[in-house]
Amino acid sequence: MEQVIEYFNTETTENIARYLLGMYLEHETPEGKLGGYIVDCEAYLGPDDQAAHSYGMRHTPRVRAMYEKPGTIYLYTMHTHLILNMITQPEGMPQGVMIRGFEPVEGIDQMIRNRHGKTDAAISDGPGKLVEALGISRELYGASIFSSSLHLVPEKRRIPQKIDALPRIGIPNKGIWTQQPLRYVVHGNPYITKQRKALIKEDNGWRKE
Repeated sequence: MEQVIEYFNTETTENIARYLLGMYLEHETPEGKLGGYIVDCEAYLGPDDQAAHSYGMRHTPRVRAMYEKPGTIYLYTMHTHLILNMITQPEGMPQGVMIRGFEPVEGIDQMIRNRHGKTDAAISDGPGKLVEALGISRELYGASIFSSSLHLVPEKRRIPQKIDALPRIGIPNKGIWTQQPLRYVVHGNPYITKQRKALIKEDNGWRKE
């Protein structure tokens, strides 16, 4: 974990977003451990990024966690869904990565229950879906992704064969920031938001162990 913490403390937000692809994310819940691989995420580069909640150094109670240390969990609600983000820059520089897609590995039956019977890619191929699947609640706002019940497990990390950089989803009318390639995905993985079936690879896009 020390290597991951060092990476968060020294690298750009874009590099951290790429690094998070294949990282194992685990939530210890009363129903057991729920975990799997991050496969789709977006970088947000406030204060310059017009799509970021911290654009222009906006500082409201809602975005308090964005100004805290790297690894801080930032949760917000969008269209009634809770969305998971991780802060990626030193205190006072509000940048982060939103986790958009997740490949389930452990506790899949419980994730299906959490998702009210949704199966296959529909379990977690979107930011609100994966939060619901993992049983993440608002109580984790401001906690650390390195040491809380929701945490990264670097020793289980997998390596993508190829990473695609794409425009972020749902960012209209934000000037140059609408088309900036700040979304990173594991090429060929079925748990990517709006993944086309023709692009899905048999090995889900991972390098062989």
